[in-house]
Amino acid sequence: MTPDKPTLSDDDLTRFARHIVLKEIGGAGQARLRAARIVVIGAGGIGSPALQYLVAAGVGRIDIIDDDSIDLSNLQRQTLFGVDDIGTGKVAAAAAALARIDPAVTVERRALRIDAGNARRVLEGAKVVLDGTDNFATRLAVADAALALRIPLVSAAVSQFEGQLSVYRGWEADRPCYRCFVGSDPDRDGATCADVGVLGAMAGVMGSLAALEVIRSIVPFGEDSAGKLLLADGLSLRFRTIALPKDPGCSCSCPVP
Repeated sequence: MTPDKPTLSDDDLTRFARHIVLKEIGGAGQARLRAARIVVIGAGGIGSPALQYLVAAGVGRIDIIDDDSIDLSNLQRQTLFGVDDIGTGKVAAAAAALARIDPAVTVERRALRIDAGNARRVLEGAKVVLDGTDNFATRLAVADAALALRIPLVSAAVSQFEGQLSVYRGWEADRPCYRCFVGSDPDRDGATCADVGVLGAMAGVMGSLAALEVIRSIVPFGEDSAGKLLLADGLSLRFRTIALPKDPGCSCSCPVP
């Protein structure tokens, strides 16, 4: 299989039959998934379910970026791991778990911390980037690199009983970038789930939705999500979507229509 002329094996046709019968995906769309390379930043509460569904969907190559090791407290929401994985690096344990789902998917283990100095090098060549980290400076570094490289960015976050999700393609004149939404202060305070808590199932919901948006970015279907923010409230079981405007004064100097 080559990126320009991907093909599906007989096993693929059986494995992905439920995708292939969807007219919005079909065989051509499934082949595009098999040919795609994506980067997932963080194998935690959002990354774990997202990775499971992306491998199950047949994405051809997934680079996992995470320099952390598994702790007992992670198991409440990080569904890729079990008690036998405690103390193991997350990328190694994730790769082993994902190989059990589909060994044909190439999983690149990148046990490193992404920052402004290495983000472009790490993301270059990806079809889509999924950021599920809980560090604001890391999110800005990833968003800036994705924007510069013109790679769609799927950004998901969860805290307590709430989650948010958006897709950014800020190089387009009618779409905002991540900084249009959050501003530019990398040192602003941000509470982590260790500080305020998080419902494990809520992380699963947002991770699954993030996987859906990665798939949509590779095989467009339905309504484009870029430029919108999905807000999920687990206490009331309500979901709402708001439009994100492009900021004319954004420090990224995104093109303005």
